[in-house]
Amino acid sequence: MAHLRVELRHVDPLVWREFVVPVSVTLRKLHQILLTVMGWSGGHLHLFTAGHDQYGVPDPDFDGDDVLDEARVRLSTLIRHRKTFTYLYDFGDGWEHKITVKRVTPAIGPCPHPFFLVGENACPPEDIGGPPGYSHFLTVMASPDHESHQEMVEWHGALFDPKHFDAEAVGSALRAFTFRT
Repeated sequence: MAHLRVELRHVDPLVWREFVVPVSVTLRKLHQILLTVMGWSGGHLHLFTAGHDQYGVPDPDFDGDDVLDEARVRLSTLIRHRKTFTYLYDFGDGWEHKITVKRVTPAIGPCPHPFFLVGENACPPEDIGGPPGYSHFLTVMASPDHESHQEMVEWHGALFDPKHFDAEAVGSALRAFTFRT
């Protein structure tokens, strides 16, 4: 079992989560788990980078043989020689995540689904323009007198609290994942 910590880089306040998955999980499944724990919808490209190796969904027309197929690589392979790696979500917005392996322990029994442990702060809305756009979004949302405040509230659909994080909802969503035993 791998106890992982994921941090969204270049944002304030820091958005982070900790969760546990089997080391046998594929990077494709880990991508889906990361979307869930962070609060992303999954409509964008992504890439894992560990050292000089990149893993994702290969596209021979775009990246040739440089990107290894994430469906064929397990977390255990990625973390064999390193304790940190990067997950990039949404190439346009550039959401860079640092993933740290806090510890690896033997499984005591089958792991039916990922387990959420702890986390803090709201995930930025999708398509906000990456870290700089998120910073601007927070400024506008916190300033009712800002000329773009009402427009931003309507675009987002509600006010936004960057400190709000619903750990119970994430834990519940992770229980929907299943692992083969």
